[in-house]
Formats: sequence, structure tokens, C-alpha cells
Amino acid sequence: MSSENRWIAQKAASSLDPVQVESCLANIDKSWPADAAPLREVIENFPLGESALLHLISVSSICANRLAVDPNWLLWLANPEICASERDRVRMLASLRRFSDDPISENNFRSLRLWKSREMLRIALREVAEIAAFEETTAELSQLAEICLTEVYEHWNADLRSRLGSPNAAFTILALGKLGGHELNHSSDVDLIFLYSDEGQLAPNLTYHQWFNRLSSSIAETFTIPDAGGPLFRLDFRLRPEGAAGPLARSLESMENYYAGFGETWERLALIKARGVCGSRELAYEFLSHHQSFIYPKSSTPDLFEEIAAIKRRIDRDIVGHENLDRNVKLGVGGIREIEFVTQTLQLVHGARHAFLQETSTLKALRALAQLDLLKSGDNKALRQAYRFLRRVEHRLQIESEQQTHTVPSDAGELRRLARSLDFPSADSFLSTLHEHMQSVRSIFEKIFSGRVKSAEVFEVDPGIFKDAKAAAKTLGELEKGASGFHIAPRTRQVFRRLQPLLLQALSKVADPDATLNRFVRFVEAYGLRSLLFELLAAHPALVHLLARTFDASRPATDLLIRRPQLLEELTRGGMLDRKLSVTDHISRLDTLGLTASDFDAVRAYRQRQLLRLLLRDLLRLTDLPSLFSEYSALAEAILLFMNRALGNEQELTIVAMGKFGGAELTYGADLDVLFVGEDNRAAQQLMVAMAQPSAEGSIALLDARLRPDGEKGPLVCSLESYETYYEKRAQFWELQALTRARPIGGPLQFEYVDLAQRVWRKAAQNGDPFHHVREMLTRIQRDRSSGSDFLDFKTGVGGMIEAEFLVQALQMREMIWNPNTLAAIDTLQDRHCLAQDEAASLKRDYLFLRECESVLARVENKSVSSLPASETDQEILARRLGSGSRASFIDNYRLARERIHALCQHHFA
Repeated sequence: MSSENRWIAQKAASSLDPVQVESCLANIDKSWPADAAPLREVIENFPLGESALLHLISVSSICANRLAVDPNWLLWLANPEICASERDRVRMLASLRRFSDDPISENNFRSLRLWKSREMLRIALREVAEIAAFEETTAELSQLAEICLTEVYEHWNADLRSRLGSPNAAFTILALGKLGGHELNHSSDVDLIFLYSDEGQLAPNLTYHQWFNRLSSSIAETFTIPDAGGPLFRLDFRLRPEGAAGPLARSLESMENYYAGFGETWERLALIKARGVCGSRELAYEFLSHHQSFIYPKSSTPDLFEEIAAIKRRIDRDIVGHENLDRNVKLGVGGIREIEFVTQTLQLVHGARHAFLQETSTLKALRALAQLDLLKSGDNKALRQAYRFLRRVEHRLQIESEQQTHTVPSDAGELRRLARSLDFPSADSFLSTLHEHMQSVRSIFEKIFSGRVKSAEVFEVDPGIFKDAKAAAKTLGELEKGASGFHIAPRTRQVFRRLQPLLLQALSKVADPDATLNRFVRFVEAYGLRSLLFELLAAHPALVHLLARTFDASRPATDLLIRRPQLLEELTRGGMLDRKLSVTDHISRLDTLGLTASDFDAVRAYRQRQLLRLLLRDLLRLTDLPSLFSEYSALAEAILLFMNRALGNEQELTIVAMGKFGGAELTYGADLDVLFVGEDNRAAQQLMVAMAQPSAEGSIALLDARLRPDGEKGPLVCSLESYETYYEKRAQFWELQALTRARPIGGPLQFEYVDLAQRVWRKAAQNGDPFHHVREMLTRIQRDRSSGSDFLDFKTGVGGMIEAEFLVQALQMREMIWNPNTLAAIDTLQDRHCLAQDEAASLKRDYLFLRECESVLARVENKSVSSLPASETDQEILARRLGSGSRASFIDNYRLARERIHALCQHHFA
């Protein structure tokens, strides 16, 4: 025997499987690269230690075979940087791109298959070396599957579109099960649902349904067909609607019809783990949003627990078999599935009221249940410990050959090897720990599924506050105990008793107490740590009033706080609400976000936070109305300039703000009127799409470029020369009047454009009677655009905002006073004696009154509003929000404001 062979035999002898290790090392040695360091040196100096490498080879025949087939993979693993830390998606993708010079899709995705096998080898090594936490291993395995899915999907999507045409519909792949929870193991099936957005007809003989099912079949076949490069992942589509009998891909509407009419409890449990993994993120978000009430019903059926227990009994009887009930770590008595059933059942029961519970990960959901006191702390800890242990055992069983096995072996030798690989001194000590965990899980499972939901206490409340005092009393009872009545500490109930009068006092001062109370409940349930929140609010009565006013004032602001309760503390910290932020301030903060040109969710989230900050400043009267307009406009301007720069178009486009954006007078829900100066139409389109693109964080803003030459029929971007030609020869008077509010905000041609705009604006004023043209346009607007009730229409109706603005603009043109801001223009007109002092004061007061009506109405849904609500009840709510006291008092002030504006216009236009 050669010295090298003796060395190999010596190394193998101390391992868990000497035969397998010796065979593997001998095969590696035979084909070891001549230009590499000696095999003995590589193994003895292996970065994770030679014991980790030999341990992997001894417990995994598939990993041993991979190393024997290509010894270069061992050299790759021996690079200290390869296994030093967890790989995120970016690093994994970079590794894939470097892996092969051949196209990924060539030869049945051969390079993707080989890369996947190499990554599985790396992940397995990190796990057996015990340098990767459980969550790291499952996250990396899940990322690996997502990347493989994405690469295959993108290839077939492009292929079908090039050959068959492109349907005008989105497509997404939803993962369920362990991939949905970022919990994939070494041999998990990958549970998927294929979904497309709309039905349609692509060609006479090809529907959207057929096209997307061809795409889905191509993806499925790629994963199914065996290949010498190795397998990808096993795909399982049985969780889709109608299971194996249903089509592979369905439209969004078809999904909604199915779940609404036929969805069963087991499908609710499955969808708890659903998330989009490739394709359209927006479609995945839309699907999950539409099915929120199905996945997390507001109230569960009385027999829910028994129904889920029956599902588990069927698994025990039909799938596992009695002989394996105590050895199957996944489906057996006290196995992983029972932990998942406990967790998902409590998620299903409480998820509608507790947004923190809407987690796809089992461990994260268990942590949320602990934070919400919905599962006794001892039971929760036991389930988490058991879950980690059982998953570790499952992984060690599957690492051997990447086969889907969950049963602890009965053979004494195999059992001993399994125990030693998990660091147990003997098979008996391993079995003892295994049975202890499984018995603990079974005990908790039986306790949960024999329990029932308790009813909430009903409180006495002042019927004068609420329209439905009975419902409010029930809601307050649920606030104290939680709708489920699960394990709310006595201390929490005591604190709520102190908080209740503060809350009722705050609710009595808002415009809509019933809706505000419901929103407050949603916030409490989303906050999670009910006891901590109640302590905070009881100690800070001003915060209770601020929350009540916020929930009353704006549904979007409420939804944002419910999604991100931490924003409450973030924004009310010292000094956060006191400052007025400029355009420069916002851009400096945006620069710290570290964005990529393809993902602007951080900008969307920043905008949401700042809008909430502005709303709180508004409600606390830390800013007056003109300053609110200015701050709102500064935020919009900063984000628009930042986005244009991030897209690389800063030197391509000059952006001109128009309308209220130009006047820095924006309020809640307004679109941004803009003009684009330059040559690059693509750059403007790219900017408009990026600004409007929705995501889970919402969209940024809609850009309205209809004030450009020839309106919607004209090109989106015009050169400076084109603008000059249009303004000089073809523009109508109202288009030149609109330039009163033109304000360039960015780009290389700002000064040139403003010089041109002012020149043609002055020329238009000199060549005709501005009052005549403005009066004609005002009459046309009041005739054609009125919403139907002139009294309700405070924008375009007689004496409305447009009439006030047109009067100011007509006076500006006549007197050659260029100022895009209406209120500043009124001050200048008074200084120039174009308006008497009392006229200017009256016009500003009445115009601001209407703008405040607009602002208060718009912030309710963060949407532009131009009319009063028609119902007296809603008008009463508006009056209270404006601080007018009664509806009658508000209506009197509203009527007088419009009458005075109209009378002043009549006087000057006469």
C-alpha cells in the first residue's frame, strides 16, 4: 500500500462511515489536478477543519459522489471565502453568472443544474460543520430554489413571447409550503401555484389561458426531466385549486371564484405560507390582498379545531401508518406537521386581528404568538425547541442522498450513525431526546385542539359618543382581553382600565368616533405587545388624542400605522415633528437609502413616512395651511428630482412644475402637473412609469403632462425650439395663462425655459385683454366641468377656487406680475394697489377656507377631491374636522366665502 493510500485509510478509519470516506478520497486522488496543491495538504488545511469535510463525506453519499466526480469542487470549497458566511441572493446570483460561460438555458439548463448541485454541497458542508444556524440553511436552500425557478421561468417566458406573441397580462409564481416560509430542507418538494392576471385572446387560436398554461407546462417539464447535470427541484402542484384535476395556471378572477365558492380549511392553512417568488410582484401582492379575508377570516367556524384535528388523524392513518407514528419526524405523532398545525391554526384564528401573525415562517409566527400572548410561554418555547430539533434531524436524514425521507431508521447501525452525526453519544440518548420532544409537541397539540375560544367582556359606554353603543362596548371588551381571550395578563387588564377613560375622552372629540374606535382596535392588534402599548398610552394622554385624530382624519395614514406601528414612536420622538424639511433636506435623506435602479420601494416607503409626518404636523397645528402646501410640494419635488437622477436622466430632461405643483401649493392626493424639455422621450416615459409603478409600498405619484404642446396628442418631450414655435404660433390663450404657474425645478435648460415662458406670457398679456380671455375660459369651465351640483362643487363652481385663482392670474397678466404662488401673488397685487387691502384680505381668507375644505376631504383617502359630500351626515363630519362646530355653521361660512369670491370677481371682471 502506498503512503498516500495508507494516509487515506487512516483518515477514513476515524469517520462515521470509513468505507464511504475511503472510496471517495481514493477516487478524488485518482483525478486530482496536477497543478493543484497536494490533496493531503488541502484536506489537512481545510478552512472549516478536516473533520467537517470528512464528516460531510461520511453522512452524505451524494456529496461524496459530487466531490469524487469533480475534485475541482473540493478546491473550490477549500477557498476560505466560500463557506465563511451565508450567501444572500445577490452573492448567489453572482456565483451563478461566474459558474459557466455557456448560456444558462443551454443543454436543458446544464450549467444551472451543476451550479445548483455545487451550492447544495456548500450548504450541506456549512450545516454539518455547525457554522450555519438553522435559519441560514433553510434561507439559502429557499433562495437556491427561487433562483432556479426564476432562471427557468425567464427563459421560457422570453421564448414563448418571441414565438407566439406577448399577452397583455402579468404572470407570477406563488410558493407555498416550506418554500413559501423560507424553510426549504435538503429534499423538499417545492409547492407552487401559477397565476396570471387577465383572460384574453392573443390570436384566433390562442387564448391567454392556453398561452400561460404552455408557459407553466414548460417550466414544470424542465424541472421534471432527468439530466446528467443533476436534478433541479421536485415541483408539486397539488395545492392548486382542484389539485391534479385543475389547470396548471389560472387567472386571478378564476382563483377568486374558486376560493370564494369552494375553498376549504386546508386551503386556508396552505395559503398562510403563500408568497410570490418570481414573475410579477404586483400580481402576487394583489392575489394575497384579495384573499386576505379568506386566509385570515374575521371569525372562525365553531368546528375549526376539530376539522384540523381530523385532517391530522387522516395523515396518521392513511399516510404515515401506525408502525411509523413514533419515528416519522415530519408526519408522526408529535412531529413537525403538528407544530405547523398548531401555529397555522392560531394564525388563522387570530391573523385578521393581529397583522404580526401574518407570517409565512413557522418560527417567526411562533415568536409573534409569544409576543401577543396567544400561546403560553412554556408551550411556545417547547414548540420552538422541538421544531429546531426535528428539522435538524430531518436535514441529517435527507443530506445522505437528498431523498425525501423523514423516518428515523430502525436498523441499529444506521440509527447509531445518525445519532453520532447529531453529536449524541449513543442511539439511546438520541431516541430519548427525540421522544421527549415529540411527546411535548403531542401534549400541546392535544391541549390546543381540545380548547375553545372564550367570549369578550362587554363594557358600559356613554351612548352619546357612538352611533352604535352596543358594538362599541363589545369592541372595548375585546380591547382589554383580546377577541380570543387568550392569556392576557392581569396587569394588562389593569392598565387598560386606566387607559379606557382617556380613550373615550379622545374619541368623544373626533368627527367619527365609531370608525375611529375600529381603527384603534386594528392598530392595537397590529402593534403586538398590547401590554407595552397600553402602558405607553396610559402614561401619555396626548398620544392617545393624536392617535384618535389621526385615525379619524385619514384611512391611508391609519393603514400605514397598522402595517408599521413602529412609525408612531419614530415620528413622535423629540424634534421629529418640529422641523420643516426643504427639498435639499429630503434629497440628502434619500441619498442615504442605497437604492438600485430597479427597486424603488425604499423611496416609496420614505414618501409614506414623510406624508404621515406631514399629516401629524397638520393635525397638531405645527404648520399652517400655506406652509403645509409648501412642505408637501417640497417632498414631491425632492422625490421627483431624486428619481430622475437615479434613473440616469438628470442631464437629459428639464422638468417644469405646473399648476399647484408649480405654485408649491400641493395638498393631499394631488397629481403632479409637469412639462418635459429636451430630446429624450424614453427618459420621460421611464420616469413617469417609475413614479406611477405600484408595489406593496404603494406608488410614488402620478405625473400629469397634459399641459404640454398639443396635450395628450403631442410628444411627451419637446425641445426648447419646439416650445417656442408652439407658444408663438399655435398655443391658445389659456395655455399661455397656465404659464403663470410654470416653475422649472431641474435639468440643464431651466433658465432658458423660464426666459421663454415669461417672454411669451408677457406678449400674450400685451396683445389682448387678459380679463376677456380669462372670463371666457372661466365661463366655459363652470359650464362644462361642474360636477352637477354647483353648490357642492367648491373647485369649478361659481365662487369656487378656480374663480379665485383665475382672478389672481388675470390681474397678474395685466400688471405683469410673475409669481407662480397664488397667495404670494395676492400679497404682491395688494402691494401694487391692484387689490385694495380689504379685498386682498377677504380673497385670501375665503380662498384658504375652500383650500382647507379640499385638504381635509382629500386627506381622508389621500385622493384629490373637488366637491363637498352630498349627505348631511358626511357634511356634519367634515364640519367637525374643520372645527366649525355644527353643520349649519359650516354651511353658512362656506356659502359666504363663495359669495364673496364671486362678488369680487364680478367687480374686477366687469
